[in-house]
Amino acid sequence: MYDAGIVGCGVIGNRLAEAFADHEDTAVSAACDVDETKLRDFADEYDCEAYTDYRELVRDESIDIVYVGVPPKHHHEIATTALDAGKHVLCEKPIAEDAERGREMIEAAQSSDLTTAINLPFRYTPGFVEMRERIADGDIGDPKRVTLNFRFPRWPREWQDVDWLESREQGGPLREVGTHFLFGVQELFGPIEEVSANVTYRGPGKYEESVAGHFSVGGDDAINGTIDLVTDHEQSEENSITVLGSESKLSLLDWYRLVENRGEDAEAVLNDTRGQTTLTLVDEFVAELDGEGGDLVSFSEANRVQCVLDAIFASKGETTAVSE
Repeated sequence: MYDAGIVGCGVIGNRLAEAFADHEDTAVSAACDVDETKLRDFADEYDCEAYTDYRELVRDESIDIVYVGVPPKHHHEIATTALDAGKHVLCEKPIAEDAERGREMIEAAQSSDLTTAINLPFRYTPGFVEMRERIADGDIGDPKRVTLNFRFPRWPREWQDVDWLESREQGGPLREVGTHFLFGVQELFGPIEEVSANVTYRGPGKYEESVAGHFSVGGDDAINGTIDLVTDHEQSEENSITVLGSESKLSLLDWYRLVENRGEDAEAVLNDTRGQTTLTLVDEFVAELDGEGGDLVSFSEANRVQCVLDAIFASKGETTAVSE
């Protein structure tokens, strides 16, 4: 049995805690949050130790795994402290507030013999997995274009009651949501190599309200892609990745629903299964701990996506190489 300590008792922290509690080989043994009311409710629900200082949780000898579910600028400090204390680390995305800090986290992980991973659930989402397999098998013909579309009538969304998501430093929809889809592009075609984007912001220090960008991926057989993001408007929320091929088009809609169009009016839903991605993540983490080889998103893979984000924000409309 592996005992997990949850740092950050928000919405995502609760999802991970539920998965740790449901898995037969893990348990929630401690929690940490600066919000004492939120922490108390969490600790009561999982009957676990409660800490307001993550360093006290990390020093708890009963803890095997530390889950880092706090704002990105705290990932580096908490993850590296946990690794120094001999704890395995599962960290929320994005890996950090920028790729430089992400690289330091990679170095800390590589210098240890501990298990580390980033929570990027497309690795386990049934619809996305089928999309990846169909493209790899040539079902859509030659890939021609990748399109990422994001629409947010309100940012942060109503259920996201945290101020940091409004900040340009570590919040905003591209970091919070776009990270998943840029990772999806990487899963499908390899690392993104070049980007160019025009980004406008809601105000000084505020999140982006518009991103219109391009990217290329795939090396010598480069595939071009587009990013189209808009916030604060009268339209339904949308998050999608579409790959147009010479023979058909595949779209992942609503995070999990895979739809195909072969040039006909009617679209075919190929996969409508949400899956238990968080529980699968915990299962893969346990498999790695047990020496069975878990399928985990590494710090290095996640930081390649962070490099793309950094390049998008830095490009100012100019073509910018993505460097690791």
